[in-house]
Amino acid sequence: MGILIRNGTVLSATGAAEADVLVDGERVAAVAARDSAAAKGLATTADRVVDAAGKYVLPGGIDAHTHMEMPFGGTFSADTFETGTIAAAWGGTTTIVDFAVQPKGGTLLSTLDRWHEKADGNCAIDYGFHMIVSDVNDGTLKEMDACIDAGVNTFKMFMAYPGVFYSTDGEILLAMQRAADNGGTIMMHAENGIAIDQLVAQALASGLTDPVQHGLTRPPELEGEATHRAIALARVTGAPLYIVHLSAIQALQAVAAARDTGQNVFAETCPQYLFLSLEDMAKPYFEGAKYVASPPLRPKEHQGALWQGLRTNDLSVVSTDHCPFCFVEQKELGRGDFSKIPNGMPGVEHRMDLIYQGVVAGQLTLSRWVEVTSTTPARMFGLYPRKGVIAPGADADIVVYDPKATQTLSAATHHMNVDYSAYEGMEITGKVDTVLSRGRIVVDGTGFHGAKGHGKFLARELNQYLN
Repeated sequence: MGILIRNGTVLSATGAAEADVLVDGERVAAVAARDSAAAKGLATTADRVVDAAGKYVLPGGIDAHTHMEMPFGGTFSADTFETGTIAAAWGGTTTIVDFAVQPKGGTLLSTLDRWHEKADGNCAIDYGFHMIVSDVNDGTLKEMDACIDAGVNTFKMFMAYPGVFYSTDGEILLAMQRAADNGGTIMMHAENGIAIDQLVAQALASGLTDPVQHGLTRPPELEGEATHRAIALARVTGAPLYIVHLSAIQALQAVAAARDTGQNVFAETCPQYLFLSLEDMAKPYFEGAKYVASPPLRPKEHQGALWQGLRTNDLSVVSTDHCPFCFVEQKELGRGDFSKIPNGMPGVEHRMDLIYQGVVAGQLTLSRWVEVTSTTPARMFGLYPRKGVIAPGADADIVVYDPKATQTLSAATHHMNVDYSAYEGMEITGKVDTVLSRGRIVVDGTGFHGAKGHGKFLARELNQYLN
């Protein structure tokens, strides 16, 4: 079916153009300047016309950090691959990259098989996988090569969560050496988990059990220290490094210093660190548990530095770390002991809207909005030019966005499978109008028209930013 998107402003990571876009089947067939002879010719080949007058037309969002159906603390994140990808589509995200979680004693390839069983045939949008490496041994290191052959070339490790996901510096070194050889990228959760566990034990021993203690026992200095240490290990091994969910000034400074020397160090941040703060975790009546994630929300003074990092490209990507746990029955597992609150927040549906608020406020340009939410993730994770751009031959993952519409974020209206919104009552400007996933209109003003199973697994190429 041919679909013509006309009268809109087509956005890219390099600029904007008044242009019409023709979709033929699953791909973009043509992009033609408004009112040109070529644009007039497109109209004769379309079966359906989407009028984007007064709206932006941009490549579908890519959320490179989600956790659907993730096991954590004796429970599972509340969104399935079906519900989570439907919610993502509602918010203008047309690709996710989720994390397969290697258990202790398990193999990488058997883990990958399990995550395929969860996702294949259930996703409403396209998807790929990263691999969480929690058990480093000779077999695991060899399997990293096989994962790359299977289209999974990013390997997440943890300096936090001793006894669960934690890896020692020596284990991290070994994995980085392997990545340096095979072209993979090491992703790092950078917090000093050994020191944090001591602070947590001290707080509980002192009777300090409220959710805000989660933030107070994970100070930003320990994120900065771990980030600096990860960068040093990457420098020694020559491996590329991607810092996930960076939240603190101290960590940002370490990343910026490394990038200034030309080291292959990259970092993402998340909307929660740009809009929420430690004050939210201090809300009374256990409401603060809704905001417990790791790294934790920081004092508000960190927010301005993170926005600046996005402008300067010291922060290259905005992902969500979408890992929703319902307040009732899941977050409440930590009543009386903040260390038992499942770590994670919902966000996959609102990322594009929230980062657009940076455009509204003058923090980011339109091009930078597209860059950090779509084009750079596509390049970073080996999906470009299939994803991340509106150009002939690219997948027709397209968002028509109304910059003048207003909306109020609320659990009453969102589509994520979770019983609260971290942004409840927040009034914002801008709203998704129409979403195409590989040429299929999955969201428009009349509702959701996609289906589970439409999404395809994406075998990814290597990081395109490596020197």
